Amino acid sequence: MRRQWRMGNDCFSAGRGRMGWDSDFASFAWKSAGGWRGGPFRGGRFFDQGELKYVILRLLAEKPRHGYEVIKAIEEQSGGAYSPSAGSVYPTLQLLEEMGFASSTADESGKRIYAITDAGRAHLDEHTTHADDLFERLASLGAGFFGDAMREVNRAFKDVAKSTYGHVTPRMGNDGFLRDVATILAKAAKEIDDLAAKR
Repeated sequence: MRRQWRMGNDCFSAGRGRMGWDSDFASFAWKSAGGWRGGPFRGGRFFDQGELKYVILRLLAEKPRHGYEVIKAIEEQSGGAYSPSAGSVYPTLQLLEEMGFASSTADESGKRIYAITDAGRAHLDEHTTHADDLFERLASLGAGFFGDAMREVNRAFKDVAKSTYGHVTPRMGNDGFLRDVATILAKAAKEIDDLAAKR
């Protein structure tokens, strides 16, 4: 019986220990990151259509893996800065199997273990340069997002969020205060936009 998986957009995760964010704040930040134009996330996705299969084939060429292990391996390649969703990884594994580039067997718990086939290795060899570029992109993402300067941005952004919601939450009925805070935040956003336009 053919396995069915619902396709979903790539999701973005941030290592809580490395950035100091709780899961809700990290989720918000990464959803915002997905909208950056000209950045690493095109249309909210890290990989263009069809690119993920080369990354997965490279990982399967190293050793057979469960789908979850593929997800964790990609996360490790980015230094914890990016993690693909199950809704993108599992359908790609299924596609690779249907193309004859991967095979799967069930382990003792019934979970599928995927391995690259000879045809998959040949296909990967034909696209070695592209696969190398994708892994370099993952490494660069981690290096950039967790660099010293970006860490300062992360900390400042967290402080703004903490200060904002820490003060507005107990003043929900004070419309004047809330509007003043909104004005300050809007001014900061405009100053960042203006700075980016000059750089």
